[in-house]
Order: sequence, then structure tokens, then C-alpha cells
Amino acid sequence: MRQNGLMRQSGVLPDHAVSGLIDSGGIRADAPFGKDQIQPASLDLRLGDEAWRVRASFLPGRDRRIAERLEELAMHRIDLGPGAVLEKGCVYVVPLQESLALPEDIHAVANAKSSTGRLDLLTRMITDGGTEFDRVAPGYRGPLYAEICPRSFSVLVRPGMRLNQIRFRRGQAVLDDAALRRRHAAMPLVDGAALISGGLGFSVDLRPADGGLAGYRAKPHAGVIDLARINHYDPAEFWEEIRADRGRIILDPGAFYILVSRESVHVPPDCAAEMAPYLAMVGEFRVHYAGFFDPGFGHAAAGGAGARGVLEVRCHEAPFVLEHGQVVGRLVYERMAAPPERLYGEALKSSYQGQGLKLSKHFRS
Repeated sequence: MRQNGLMRQSGVLPDHAVSGLIDSGGIRADAPFGKDQIQPASLDLRLGDEAWRVRASFLPGRDRRIAERLEELAMHRIDLGPGAVLEKGCVYVVPLQESLALPEDIHAVANAKSSTGRLDLLTRMITDGGTEFDRVAPGYRGPLYAEICPRSFSVLVRPGMRLNQIRFRRGQAVLDDAALRRRHAAMPLVDGAALISGGLGFSVDLRPADGGLAGYRAKPHAGVIDLARINHYDPAEFWEEIRADRGRIILDPGAFYILVSRESVHVPPDCAAEMAPYLAMVGEFRVHYAGFFDPGFGHAAAGGAGARGVLEVRCHEAPFVLEHGQVVGRLVYERMAAPPERLYGEALKSSYQGQGLKLSKHFRS
């Protein structure tokens, strides 16, 4: 059912409904929207013309504007126009080109894009009056900002670059465990047995079939990465290769790793998914900083048999032994309000469809 050109069903809004929000003024921008900015179940957000180096990460708090907090916490302003380096270990706030005037029945959640997460480039969205990162209240009217903290590598950015994305929802969208089991019985969501508990569990692959590369660890003193350069950098300059001969590795506190799931997962065309970033009961580490999986992920790969998920892993306070097959997180599935017009990987030049272990698109294959 449609009303004023917008879909009224509950669930995650698909691409054509996001277009409807743009047409109705619910999503606004300083510059014309790009054709490839709308994804199957989300909208890419673009950096504005300036950044503020701030003393610390912050949330504005209820009834507080980010502009007010910047007066308290900003150290200096940076013009992004000619390109600017955001330095490792520093925190920046960047106004985004997009702003919102949402209907009262629509809320939103943001997340880093895949390439952003694979660079350990912590990027979170904040809003005026916000009390949580990456969350937009129903009916929100106001600007959007990105908080950016490069963790492993300094990066060169310019206006218009897309580091995070936003997903719009109406009502309750999450599929409970009973619904997931029915889905898996009708069309497998994962190869092999499905561990379903608060979502679809997944584990880590530390015994590659070819006996070779199991993952990567970020080097601590690498150079700057220009985010405009695609398939450009030599991985050896930024990453150490990990070989897990015994099916285990020891995670070092503060280190960042790229690993891969043992399972191949499948997101049907009428679903979207989000990877839960951290489960306290599985160990002192966080998995996956970029957690959106679009409808159709793994759907076309290997005849619909799924695609493996790349895991962005950061260890916390204590060293931790990670074993092959250890469950490290879960994939939470959501119903779409309607199927999207285009699926992930179909005519979208998706960088990671059918992926295995893979660095961000900035590195040579």
C-alpha cells in the first residue's frame, strides 16, 4: 500500500521508497543526489566541505545541538575542499551533505560502509539531540554529522566521499528466531547447520581449505591512504599476513585484524541483515564495525549458495586465543517493507559480492 508516494508497510524501506522520501523532502541534500547513492536498502551519506578536529568523542545529549557542542570541544576547523588528512588516533566531526525531515512513523539507523570498516576507520553518525550513535529518532528534522576516528591508518578525504550509510525503517523489522528457522528451512540462510539464537550465529575460519592465508593484521606505522585511490596500494605496505597453521591465532590488545567467516551466508531479496558488532560472552574483542548486509548478499554467488562475511576484529584489554570454528557473532535479519528494485551485486558493481577473505577496495588484489 502507498500513501503520498511512500510505502506504508512496516520493515526496512527499499530503494524505491528511499527515492520516495527524497522526492517528498524527507531526505534533503546540499548537492544533487547521485544515481548510485541509493543502495538496495540504504542511502550512502556524503562528507561536507569542512571538518572539525575535536578533543574527544561526544554525544550532544537531549535538547542539545551539535553546533553548540562544537563551540565547547572543537580544536580547529579543516577545509576538506583541496583534500585533507585525518590523522590516526584523532577524532573529527564532519557535517554531512544530507539532512532529514522524517515522517513521524519512520526512524533510521546508520553504519559504516564495508570499505570504511575494513580500513579500521571508525565512522559513526550523530544528530542534534542524539543520545546514541548511529540512531535517528522517528520524525527527526535536522542535520546529520559523521564522527570519524581513524584507528589504524591516516586517511586523505575530500567532500562528497561516502564513509557511512543510513537505513530507514517503519515499525518493527527484526525477524525472531522462529521466523529465522522457518526461513532457513525454506531456503538455507547458511551452508551447513544453522546456529539460531538472537539471530544467525557465525564462526571464524582459521583453517583455509588451501592451507594458506587466514587473515591480515594492520601494521602499526603505515602511510596515508587516499580514499579516492581504488585497487592502488600494495597490501604488504599496510598489512601483515596471518598464517594459522594450528587453527588458532592470539589476538593482541589494540591490534586490528581482517578475518573471514567459516560459513557462507545468504540474505534473501525480501530481507536485509545487520551483523551484531560485539557479544560480550564470546571474548574480549569486537567483530565487524561495518554491519549492513543488503538484500541479495550471497544470492547470486555460487548459484545462491551464499557468500562468506569478512570480519573486522579488534582485540580489547587482554590477549585472546581465537580458535577455528569459534562463534564470534550473529547476523540479525530484518524484513523489507517490499523487495528492492535492484539487489546487491546486480548491476551495482558491488565490490564484495561472492567474497572470501578480502581487503578493502583500495588495495591491489
